[in-house]
Amino acid sequence: MATPDESPSAKRWLPLEANPEVMNQFLWGLGLPEDEAECCDVYGLDDELLAMVPQPVLAVLFLFPITSQTEEEGLLQDNEKRDASSKVYFMKQTVGNACGTIGLLHSVGNITSEIKLEVGSFLDRFFKSTASMDPWERASFLETDREMEVAHSAAATAGETEASDNVDTHFICFTCVDGELYELDGRKSGPISHGASSPTSLLQDAAKVIKGMIQKNPESLNFNVIALSKKVGDAF
Repeated sequence: MATPDESPSAKRWLPLEANPEVMNQFLWGLGLPEDEAECCDVYGLDDELLAMVPQPVLAVLFLFPITSQTEEEGLLQDNEKRDASSKVYFMKQTVGNACGTIGLLHSVGNITSEIKLEVGSFLDRFFKSTASMDPWERASFLETDREMEVAHSAAATAGETEASDNVDTHFICFTCVDGELYELDGRKSGPISHGASSPTSLLQDAAKVIKGMIQKNPESLNFNVIALSKKVGDAF
């Protein structure tokens, strides 16, 4: 999806498909070890379907259609004063259709203490380089990073549907930081808190917020939920 902060001459990438296999290859290729974490489909938001998602869940990605209503609500949220934990890793989106990549960077950027990135890999270097930057500086850093652009392009064309830069859907991320559930959307001015949460209840807490968003747009079926789950070694 195009972003309000995108300049007329700004870059536009092809959008990532809401496909766990594509996202896994993308993340694993950039330095998230395959045995550390993986993206999984969330087939529904009822308790029995949430129970099928591998635990522990580290982050939740949500794809939803952009409508005039979602845009109006976004503006209202941006006008509200908010105080987010300084530990939340957040970046703006200035590249058109980069929301899938931004969502994945938000997911990984807030769990670097839970997982081990490959030393010297793109993700390891990216988060170390941008750690002390503000959200706009992180966006600029990403926009000029050729390695990420190439990786994104490869992932965007690896999906099952033909890639097009004319899309009306958008990815956001839900993560738990310091006992709070945060919605991270690079099109908004900062993280949005949705109240208390915990690593064990992250999926259920995010599902409640997502249900509310879906109920506001009952006409559409264009929703997708993907969990980033930590891989746990087999018990013997």
